[in-house]
Amino acid sequence: MSDETWAFYRERGIGDRVGFGATPAVVVVDMSRAFTDPDTRVGAEAGDTVAAIGRVLAAARERGGVPVFFTTMAFEPDGRDGGTWVKKIPALLDLRVDDPAAMEIDPRIAPADGEIVINKKFASAFFGTPLASQLAARGVDTVILTGCSTSGCIRATAVDAVSNGYRLIVPEECVADRAVEPHRANLFDIDSKYGDVVGVDEVLEYLA
Repeated sequence: MSDETWAFYRERGIGDRVGFGATPAVVVVDMSRAFTDPDTRVGAEAGDTVAAIGRVLAAARERGGVPVFFTTMAFEPDGRDGGTWVKKIPALLDLRVDDPAAMEIDPRIAPADGEIVINKKFASAFFGTPLASQLAARGVDTVILTGCSTSGCIRATAVDAVSNGYRLIVPEECVADRAVEPHRANLFDIDSKYGDVVGVDEVLEYLA
């Protein structure tokens, strides 16, 4: 967004910084093979995003004590567990619980031993999942949010993260979408209303 737009928002008291807290967790949303393969209906080319997420994961694991959570999204073959969302986005019916492409995280950023993978049914990683209770049990105050897509599951998770009282950090290089316009627009909205959109190097410095 333009400097003029940002200036207007800040004059109105919109878009301050929340900053990092003391106890972070990394949440990797929907980086399954189906979403990182551009040949699938729900997928897109995400090589640079995968690489950036890999850097964050490496830093979190090296620091130690930083919980990492992954989400996938997959449905029963008849889609009965997808509600009206699969009616709005029929391509989601390609994501089946019996299909490894939907259920397995991209092997380039595969979960390490002990890292939890949650299969969700709707956009937010919080909705209908144990994520909030898992974060609370670990005393987390900062969610470092990565994955796809920026305009869908990332934005929904961002709204729920701040609604649940977490500091939200989104490393810009670590989120992706199918098209640039919704990607940029939703990064602006997240940065102005829900959390801090920062460069990945700032997150790596914090984790170090």
